[in-house]
Amino acid sequence: MSLLPAAKGIQTVPSLEVNGHWGSSEWWRGASIYQIYPRSFQDTNGNGVGDLPGITAHLTYVAELGVDAIWISPFFTSPMKDFGYDVSNYRDVDPTFGTLADFDQLVAEAHRLGLKVLIDQVLSHSSDQHAWFKESRTNRTNPKADWYVWAEACPDGTPPNNWQSVFGGSAWSWEPRRRQYYLHNFLESQPDLNFHHEPVQAQLLEEVRFWMERGVDGFRFDACNFHFHDKKLRNNPPAKPGKVELTSVREGNPYGCQIHLYDKSRPENLGFLKRLRTLMNEYGAISVGEVGDEGALTTMAEYTADGDKLHMAYGFSLFTEEFSAERIRATVQEFEKRIRKGDGWGCWSLSNHDCVRVVTRWGKGVEDPAFAKLLVAMLGSLRGSFCIYQGEELGLPEGEVPYARLIDPYGIAFWPDYKGRDGCRTPMPWTDEQPRGGFSKVEPWLPMSPGHLNRSVARQVADDHSVLAFYRQLLAWRKGHETLCRGEIQFYATPEPLLALRRDLGSDRILAAFNLSPEPVRYTLPAAVLCLEGHGLAPCPWEGRDIQLPPWGGFFGRLV
Repeated sequence: MSLLPAAKGIQTVPSLEVNGHWGSSEWWRGASIYQIYPRSFQDTNGNGVGDLPGITAHLTYVAELGVDAIWISPFFTSPMKDFGYDVSNYRDVDPTFGTLADFDQLVAEAHRLGLKVLIDQVLSHSSDQHAWFKESRTNRTNPKADWYVWAEACPDGTPPNNWQSVFGGSAWSWEPRRRQYYLHNFLESQPDLNFHHEPVQAQLLEEVRFWMERGVDGFRFDACNFHFHDKKLRNNPPAKPGKVELTSVREGNPYGCQIHLYDKSRPENLGFLKRLRTLMNEYGAISVGEVGDEGALTTMAEYTADGDKLHMAYGFSLFTEEFSAERIRATVQEFEKRIRKGDGWGCWSLSNHDCVRVVTRWGKGVEDPAFAKLLVAMLGSLRGSFCIYQGEELGLPEGEVPYARLIDPYGIAFWPDYKGRDGCRTPMPWTDEQPRGGFSKVEPWLPMSPGHLNRSVARQVADDHSVLAFYRQLLAWRKGHETLCRGEIQFYATPEPLLALRRDLGSDRILAAFNLSPEPVRYTLPAAVLCLEGHGLAPCPWEGRDIQLPPWGGFFGRLV
């Protein structure tokens, strides 16, 4: 569709047709969740690594941000080959982060402040240092012999099939004591648990129960579509060029050369997720499942359908390099289409600890704070819950980490084409103090990015026009509009760079429009509206049904 004539420098976007869906009233539907990466939040014991007391010390800051819950990335006992996503004891805190008493204090303080607490649970695999695997690998007859995925070599000694590790190379490693291969979808030091073995399922449910007994309100289940594998160990078919979309996999990684039909997202997982939901219902806990898949939106819908599996699902569909209204609209519409006959629920995010920060990834050098403000306003308008990764509320770009300081095995393996995940994991800048920004008294595990110091919490708290101030205002304002939290969604068909949508709850209908560009855009509203204020976005000059959205601007109005 061509754009209509406009004044110089202003695009005019016509209003067009709509299409749509809706949610319900549980607290998690439409909730905002703040992800905390413990290693990089606050160091209190002087070892250069963030810890649980550091989280507790800043919970007031998080509560004042206006989020509903926190999600804490793994803090369990671990050799830290994958920084906590390789668990060697599911029921204890790694000494790096503190103690169980520290965790209990954290939960108590969060609850005092009105925050729900979600913790990351990594059930698909453990560390090779877990007692279960140490026993399992000794021989084929021990009590834990079937707790992991073991398989015979091919006649020529090669791995059982063509499955690839997410981190590159074969997903199989040889164990000489058993004279068998074991499966690891991630690092060699992260062997996959055998969910086809009933005692494994039963034990993992008990590990989940342990934390609910300690008062957690829910879980983010890591890689939850990796639980089961094909028992026949059939080869994955090759990917067709242009057909596979794995936003978490880098170019040059052979993992993207396959359709992952047999090594994950198996139908047997639905039964386990139902068992998991039954257990969580006993405690009133909720769940967010991470889904990494070529067909992630379909799997997300399947895993959250019918109210008997996961409460919400979280994918990587918005972690792409492409930033466009069409991309965002198509992603949400496709998910809505998949859940049309059920009550599935998405959990959207623009950044996390595994991908380049969104201000860098989508902004590509944009320095305007309005860009970071636009992103959260748009994110909070989509149907679903949403996650804010620590530092997004400061508008932090990707951190600067020289090759000599890289720690992430993924980045080291694929350097220089891919610099790894260290850049999004650099320490939180609490102050602008050189050189560590108030994070630690010693050199931190990853360097404090110099470009983050002038965006520190201390600086932004004192600035009423900062990104942080906007987050606080927007999140507080959004809580006063239930329609934005749980209403159905309909998108208006608009050309770039405009994203326009409507949220409906009963008779209340809210229209939102966002300009995804650094140039002003003119938009003709599809119906008469009353302008909503108080969200913090710049007011839009308008006349009748015509509005002019400023660069990176947005608009909210109630249809009349």
